[in-house]
Amino acid sequence: MKKKIAAVLTAAVLGATAFAGTVSAASGDITVVSREDGSGTRGAFIELFGIEEKQGDEKVDMTTEEASITNSTSVMMTTVAGDENAIGYISLGSLDDTVKAVKIDGAEASVENVSDGSYKVSRPFNIITGDSVSDAAQDFINYIMSADGQQIIEDNGYIKVDAEAKAYESAAPSGKIVVAGSSSVTPVMEKLAEAYQAANKDVTVEVQQSDSTTGITSAKEGICDIGMASRDLKDEEKDGLTAQEIARDGIAVIVNKDNDVDELTSDQVKSIFTGETTTWDDLAK
Repeated sequence: MKKKIAAVLTAAVLGATAFAGTVSAASGDITVVSREDGSGTRGAFIELFGIEEKQGDEKVDMTTEEASITNSTSVMMTTVAGDENAIGYISLGSLDDTVKAVKIDGAEASVENVSDGSYKVSRPFNIITGDSVSDAAQDFINYIMSADGQQIIEDNGYIKVDAEAKAYESAAPSGKIVVAGSSSVTPVMEKLAEAYQAANKDVTVEVQQSDSTTGITSAKEGICDIGMASRDLKDEEKDGLTAQEIARDGIAVIVNKDNDVDELTSDQVKSIFTGETTTWDDLAK
C-alpha cells in the first residue's frame, strides 16, 4: 500500500516536470539502496528530495518497500560497488573511487559546490550534549570549534562552519570522553579525536559508531558525553539537549562505477526512491 501511495503522489509531481538528466545506457531493474530508520543521512536525504510526504499532521517516509537497507556508510558503499544496477547515497566526505557520484540538477557533488550553494543536497553535522558537560568533553568541543579542529574538518573533505575560529588553547583536562552516533560523522570525528589526544595525553576519546537517533538518545540518557547527528534535532528531541553544528556535508547520490549514468535531476532521484521508476530504461521515457 505504501508503495502504491508513493507512486500516486510522485506521479503528480513528475507529470509536470520533464526529466532533464543524462539518459543511461544501463538497463535492467534498478536496485534501490537506502539507510536504516534512525540514520541522519536517510532523514536528510528524504527531506531534501521530497521523499518525505506530509500526510495530515505527520510526515511519512515514502521510500519504496523494495529498497535494500544498509546500516552504515561503509556497507552502503560496498553494496553499490558490488551491484551494477544499484543506486544509493552517502556522505560526500566519505566518497571514494569504489563508487561514482552523479551530478544532481547539473551540479557536481563537491565541497566547492556545496560551499557556494550550487550543489543543494547538503546537511549539517551536529554534536549533541545534555544539560551537564564534563570539563574534558567541553575542552574537546572547544578543540573541534577551534581553528585547529575546523582545519581538520576541511582537510577531510567537509565544509568548516567557522572560518574565523581562533587557535586552540588546552585547558589541560584529564579523563575519558565517549562520543557516539552517526556513521557519517564518525570518520571525521575519529580524525578530530586522534589529533586532540595527541595534544592532551591525559584524555582518552572513545568514538562509537551507530546512527544519529542512537547518538541523540545516548546523549540524552547520559550514555555518552557527546552525541553525533548528521541531521538537525526534531522538535520532540530538543528538551534537555543542545545541538551545535561543527561542519556541513553534502550527500552524494552514488551508482556503480560501470553505470553509464552521470547525471540525474532531483525529480528522477525522487521517482527512483519512491518506486515510481523501477528500471534504468524508464529514465529514457
